[in-house]
Amino acid sequence: MTTADPPRPAAPRTPAPSDGGAARTDWVSAVPFLAAHAAPLAALFVTVSAADWVLCGVLYVVRMFFITAGYHRYFSHRSYRMSRPVQFLMALGGATAAQKGPLWWAGHHRLHHRFSDTDRDVHSPRDGFWWSHVGWILSTRYKQTRPELVRDFAAYPELRVLDRFAWAVPWAVGIVCLAVGGWGALLVGFILSTVLLWHATFTVNSLAHVFGRRRFATSDTSRNSLLIALVTHGEGWHNNHHHLPASARQGFAWWEIDLSWYVLRVLAVLHVVRDLKRPPARLLTHARVRDGAFDIGMFRSHWERAASVAARAGSRIGSVRALGTASGPPPAGLPPGEHAPGEPAAGEPVPEAADAGSALAGLISRALETADELAASTRRLRSEGAGLPGT
Repeated sequence: MTTADPPRPAAPRTPAPSDGGAARTDWVSAVPFLAAHAAPLAALFVTVSAADWVLCGVLYVVRMFFITAGYHRYFSHRSYRMSRPVQFLMALGGATAAQKGPLWWAGHHRLHHRFSDTDRDVHSPRDGFWWSHVGWILSTRYKQTRPELVRDFAAYPELRVLDRFAWAVPWAVGIVCLAVGGWGALLVGFILSTVLLWHATFTVNSLAHVFGRRRFATSDTSRNSLLIALVTHGEGWHNNHHHLPASARQGFAWWEIDLSWYVLRVLAVLHVVRDLKRPPARLLTHARVRDGAFDIGMFRSHWERAASVAARAGSRIGSVRALGTASGPPPAGLPPGEHAPGEPAAGEPVPEAADAGSALAGLISRALETADELAASTRRLRSEGAGLPGT
């Protein structure tokens, strides 16, 4: 059987959209997205059987595996290997979850890891819950697939075709559910499970950088959360994942439930997949917060938040002082509208406030540069273990 090692020819390039462009909601995509949330309510007017609820659960569990083990751990991080036919089936299964195509999904996820919790992160909670949860998906900024981000998989023509027509796959599943099981199977079995699948997946972006515990000092704010792990087949061990992204196993401790990892182990025994990458023991004890490792990610987060508050406070102080200077009576001997030497005119910034703001900005900039250097050093140490051992 042929393997799925990527061929050498480079993938066709398309113009990359500007990451700094204005982000607007793509209402063409938003309308069916919002309609899908309302559609299950129509189940109140049709007959819904127990089989429809079983179908809902089955479609949720199976498709979550295709997203976590396929779109995420395989296409985004290449944490194991499989044959080319199985690779296509894994991509097809992921497309049934209505989360766009494998190249779009993996490419934007790689961007997230490259710029996690910085201004170039595609879905950082720094930009608010709505944006990190779903706003970025519906925006015009990240609408297009960027093959240059996933050259390894974009070299496969069948994956490019699937990515282009990924929208047709969930439609086909929905039609089959309607034809075989009726309206209950469509509304509850398929559409409701799809909506639940969306929001469970999105919590990894919006909540797994906000709630939970940090075991490793990473350059972002990723956390470990049992609750998120339970609803996402193990993706809630997000801090573990950001520490060692190439590992196919994300629950590093025996008690960290990682359903996708368990299924992958079974598939490896059956020779469906192979070369599962595991976290090496020497890196499991590296950069642990409890051992006193400098927590770069949280340092950056706190500093940036403090800078934002200080900037707003400085702006208010400067505005109040400028307003007081402009509204107060002129010194004796000066005509209205003029100001004493050394005093700001109406509307001009207060020199002391400007100097203080400049000094604070410089201090914050230097501190973050130091944090960046430490983060780069940490990444280099982790990259030494990038070639994780396989099974």
